[in-house]
Amino acid sequence: MEHNKNPLSPHLQIYKWQISSLLSITHRIVGVINIFAITLICFWSLSLILGENNYETVRIFLKSFFGKFIVVSLCWTFSFHILNEIRHLAWDLGYGFDLKIAKITGFLVLFGSFVLTILFYLIGKDIF
Repeated sequence: MEHNKNPLSPHLQIYKWQISSLLSITHRIVGVINIFAITLICFWSLSLILGENNYETVRIFLKSFFGKFIVVSLCWTFSFHILNEIRHLAWDLGYGFDLKIAKITGFLVLFGSFVLTILFYLIGKDIF
Protein backbone atom coordinates (compact mmCIF):
# COMPACT_ATOMS: atom_id res chain seq x y z
CA MET A 1 0.00 0.00 0.00
CA GLU A 2 1.37 3.36 -0.97
CA HIS A 3 1.42 6.03 1.76
CA ASN A 4 0.44 9.56 0.80
CA LYS A 5 2.65 12.11 2.62
CA ASN A 6 0.48 15.11 1.83
CA PRO A 7 -1.16 16.83 4.81
CA LEU A 8 -4.88 16.64 5.33
CA SER A 9 -6.77 19.59 3.92
CA PRO A 10 -7.15 22.15 5.43
CA HIS A 11 -4.11 21.55 7.56
CA LEU A 12 -4.00 23.54 10.79
CA GLN A 13 -0.51 24.91 10.18
CA ILE A 14 -1.36 26.34 6.78
CA TYR A 15 -5.01 27.25 7.35
CA LYS A 16 -5.68 30.98 7.16
CA TRP A 17 -8.61 32.34 9.16
CA GLN A 18 -11.21 34.20 7.15
CA ILE A 19 -13.84 36.66 8.32
CA SER A 20 -16.64 34.33 7.19
CA SER A 21 -15.37 31.39 9.23
CA LEU A 22 -14.81 33.59 12.27
CA LEU A 23 -18.33 35.02 12.02
CA SER A 24 -19.81 31.56 11.50
CA ILE A 25 -18.22 30.18 14.66
CA THR A 26 -19.13 33.31 16.61
CA HIS A 27 -22.71 33.15 15.30
CA ARG A 28 -23.13 29.61 16.63
CA ILE A 29 -21.63 30.42 20.04
CA VAL A 30 -23.71 33.59 20.36
CA GLY A 31 -26.84 31.63 19.42
CA VAL A 32 -26.30 29.26 22.36
CA ILE A 33 -25.61 32.20 24.68
CA ASN A 34 -28.81 33.89 23.50
CA ILE A 35 -30.87 30.78 24.27
CA PHE A 36 -29.65 30.86 27.87
CA ALA A 37 -30.17 34.62 28.04
CA ILE A 38 -33.77 34.36 26.85
CA THR A 39 -34.38 31.62 29.41
CA LEU A 40 -32.98 33.81 32.19
CA ILE A 41 -35.07 36.77 31.03
CA CYS A 42 -38.18 34.56 31.16
CA PHE A 43 -37.33 33.41 34.70
CA TRP A 44 -36.73 37.02 35.70
CA SER A 45 -40.13 37.94 34.32
CA LEU A 46 -41.70 35.03 36.20
CA SER A 47 -40.11 36.29 39.41
CA LEU A 48 -42.57 39.18 39.22
CA ILE A 49 -45.35 36.68 39.90
CA LEU A 50 -43.53 35.25 42.93
CA GLY A 51 -43.32 38.55 44.71
CA GLU A 52 -41.40 41.76 45.08
CA ASN A 53 -38.49 40.26 47.07
CA ASN A 54 -37.44 37.93 44.25
CA TYR A 55 -37.69 40.70 41.69
CA GLU A 56 -35.74 43.09 43.92
CA THR A 57 -32.86 40.60 44.26
CA VAL A 58 -32.49 40.41 40.49
CA ARG A 59 -32.74 44.19 40.17
CA ILE A 60 -29.95 44.68 42.74
CA PHE A 61 -27.76 42.22 40.82
CA LEU A 62 -28.37 44.08 37.55
CA LYS A 63 -27.27 47.37 39.16
CA SER A 64 -23.88 45.86 40.12
CA PHE A 65 -20.84 46.18 37.84
CA PHE A 66 -21.00 42.49 36.90
CA GLY A 67 -24.73 42.77 36.17
CA LYS A 68 -24.21 45.78 33.92
CA PHE A 69 -21.40 43.92 32.15
CA ILE A 70 -23.72 40.97 31.54
CA VAL A 71 -26.48 43.25 30.19
CA VAL A 72 -24.11 45.07 27.80
CA SER A 73 -22.58 41.76 26.69
CA LEU A 74 -26.01 40.30 25.99
CA CYS A 75 -26.92 43.44 24.10
CA TRP A 76 -23.89 42.80 21.87
CA THR A 77 -24.76 39.13 21.38
CA PHE A 78 -28.31 39.96 20.31
CA SER A 79 -27.13 42.78 18.03
CA PHE A 80 -24.49 40.57 16.43
CA HIS A 81 -26.90 37.69 15.96
CA ILE A 82 -29.58 39.88 14.35
CA LEU A 83 -27.14 41.57 11.95
CA ASN A 84 -25.54 38.27 10.99
CA GLU A 85 -29.00 36.77 10.41
CA ILE A 86 -29.76 39.64 8.02
CA ARG A 87 -26.50 38.81 6.22
CA HIS A 88 -27.54 35.15 6.00
CA LEU A 89 -30.96 36.19 4.71
CA ALA A 90 -29.26 38.09 1.88
CA TRP A 91 -27.25 34.94 1.12
CA ASP A 92 -30.47 32.89 1.08
CA LEU A 93 -31.83 35.32 -1.52
CA GLY A 94 -28.68 34.79 -3.61
CA TYR A 95 -26.85 38.05 -2.89
CA GLY A 96 -23.43 38.73 -1.37
CA PHE A 97 -21.53 35.59 -2.36
CA ASP A 98 -18.72 37.52 -4.02
CA LEU A 99 -15.57 37.28 -1.87
CA LYS A 100 -15.15 41.05 -1.63
CA ILE A 101 -18.82 41.59 -0.70
CA ALA A 102 -18.67 38.77 1.86
CA LYS A 103 -15.67 40.41 3.56
CA ILE A 104 -17.31 43.84 3.55
CA THR A 105 -20.58 42.56 4.98
CA GLY A 106 -18.65 40.55 7.57
CA PHE A 107 -16.84 43.63 8.81
CA LEU A 108 -20.11 45.59 8.69
CA VAL A 109 -21.73 42.97 10.93
CA LEU A 110 -18.88 43.22 13.45
CA PHE A 111 -18.71 47.00 13.39
CA GLY A 112 -22.49 47.40 13.35
CA SER A 113 -22.98 45.12 16.35
CA PHE A 114 -20.64 47.27 18.44
CA VAL A 115 -22.29 50.47 17.22
CA LEU A 116 -25.75 49.11 18.08
CA THR A 117 -24.55 48.03 21.52
CA ILE A 118 -23.16 51.49 22.26
CA LEU A 119 -26.32 53.09 20.89
CA PHE A 120 -28.57 50.92 23.06
CA TYR A 121 -26.40 51.67 26.09
CA LEU A 122 -26.65 55.40 25.49
CA ILE A 123 -30.40 55.20 24.95
CA GLY A 124 -30.71 53.21 28.17
CA LYS A 125 -28.79 55.91 30.03
CA ASP A 126 -31.15 58.58 28.62
CA ILE A 127 -28.30 60.36 26.88
CA PHE A 128 -30.26 60.66 23.61
